Amino acid sequence: MAVFKNFFSKFYNTAGAPPEIFNRTLYFAIFVFGILGCARGYDEGYIGGIVTKSSFKNQFGLNDPTKTATELANLKSNITSMVILGSIGGSLLAMYFVDKFGRIRTLQGVCAGWIVAVVIQITSKKIGQLYVGRLMEGLCIGQTVVIGPCYLSEIAPKNIRGLANCIFAGAVYFGSFMSNFINYGCALHMPASSSKQWVVPTAIKIVIAGLLLVGSFLCHESPRWLVKSGNVEKSGLVLSKIRHLPEDHPYILSEVSDIQEQLYVEKEATGKVSKLKALKELFFVKSIRYRILLALSAQILGQWSCAGSITVYMPELVALVGVRGTKKLLYSAILGVVKFSSAYIGAFFVIDFLGRKKALYLGMTIQFLATLYVALFFQIVPQATDDDYTMTGSKKHAGVGALAMLFMTGVGWTLGWNSIQYLINSEMLPLGVRNIGTALIMAFHFANQYGNTKALPTMLISLTPAGTFFFASAVLLLGLFWAWFFLPEIAGRSLESMEDLFDLPWYVIGRKGAKLCPDNSGIAHIREAEEGNLDIKSEQDFVENVSQVSVEYDLEKGV
Repeated sequence: MAVFKNFFSKFYNTAGAPPEIFNRTLYFAIFVFGILGCARGYDEGYIGGIVTKSSFKNQFGLNDPTKTATELANLKSNITSMVILGSIGGSLLAMYFVDKFGRIRTLQGVCAGWIVAVVIQITSKKIGQLYVGRLMEGLCIGQTVVIGPCYLSEIAPKNIRGLANCIFAGAVYFGSFMSNFINYGCALHMPASSSKQWVVPTAIKIVIAGLLLVGSFLCHESPRWLVKSGNVEKSGLVLSKIRHLPEDHPYILSEVSDIQEQLYVEKEATGKVSKLKALKELFFVKSIRYRILLALSAQILGQWSCAGSITVYMPELVALVGVRGTKKLLYSAILGVVKFSSAYIGAFFVIDFLGRKKALYLGMTIQFLATLYVALFFQIVPQATDDDYTMTGSKKHAGVGALAMLFMTGVGWTLGWNSIQYLINSEMLPLGVRNIGTALIMAFHFANQYGNTKALPTMLISLTPAGTFFFASAVLLLGLFWAWFFLPEIAGRSLESMEDLFDLPWYVIGRKGAKLCPDNSGIAHIREAEEGNLDIKSEQDFVENVSQVSVEYDLEKGV
């Protein structure tokens, strides 16, 4: 544990935070809910290789000589994007389940459903059964992107909240590179005619789901969900276990007080919140509307920068720059390693150290330059896309550069958009609408991912490869302006301090919000007091504040 504490003190602002809060209970919970990200990553990485294998193509009609090239492209995109389509519904289901049953129980149900979905797939003989299995898998995976980020934001101390969420984001690429190497290994060591080439990589998902299911029983429920559910006493007990501090410690009292106060203020302003009323709040309460529009626009800009589609269609894209045979799968696996490595470099050394905005600037700039290079390569050497064309001399060197730039798009994506798209949703939204808001945002995320994944094969034909990558470059340029003007810096703020920031006029939130509206939560005062910068309440004051908020909260509920 001392190693972790020394690490955090070196790279994160942990001044004033009790050292006990960085402990094995917290790390284990972050690991379980963080590694949950590999659920979607595994499928995104593995499906692009699976649809190129002879046994799979023969089984599900991808080699049918009676179909046109467009029909085959549509069939392939239907198979690859069916999980994404199901994920839209899964995200919407999560808005009910995570509020009704909590984060832990919902995760356990998701793992059980995921196992059933995989069994349906590996026993498929016809395309219809495969569609059902992949759609059902999507319903489960769509819930993971709501459960994981919400839970991690709610249990992680604000000092490492970005890191905790980026463990989830990085796990997407852990799953991706793992599945790509499994695909590559099966292609090397199993006969091309054997269905094991695609059944074995698919069945590995059962192992992942089983391990997550077991791990979930060893985690504590989110204290913030417990407060929202009316279990205030239990929330203090659970929080003390997660923080490894006594229930009457000022840090615990302050955190519980902040949670209760935020929820009480929300209920005072809006009354009892039903699902429909919470949905209306997202678009009719000014400060919340700004946040929801900010998050939705992030999903549009992130998904249509095409980095996600590059992961799915990497075998086909590397073929466009001259790679042939099983090396296509190898390079897809290497992309997974590159994204996995850069995602965790971003998690540990960038997102909390530089802040959200600078991390996004860095990632988008790298992704833009790499995408622009690939676009220029295809514009200058359009013959590279012909199967019978062999590049020589400077064109061959440029092709190697284009291959490297495909990898660099992954580096930029993981440092920038991939981290932000999960993190800001669960950070920005108030507790009363956090689950429904995150669910709606992630449903929108999957809708855009589905659209982009479905569109890319057609875009490569109609826009040409050069036009497709020029389009992605333009989206990234627009994203840089968006980040500068609209996105506020929220690194290091408590979740309960966001409301004041987003109450500012919309045109200053992104550029000046962090300076105009510092964090004034109770936990922030503890940190500042121990640094000697500010006088704060005594421990007795904290107790009185918690008691007062608790009484008001109970009276409002009619207890």
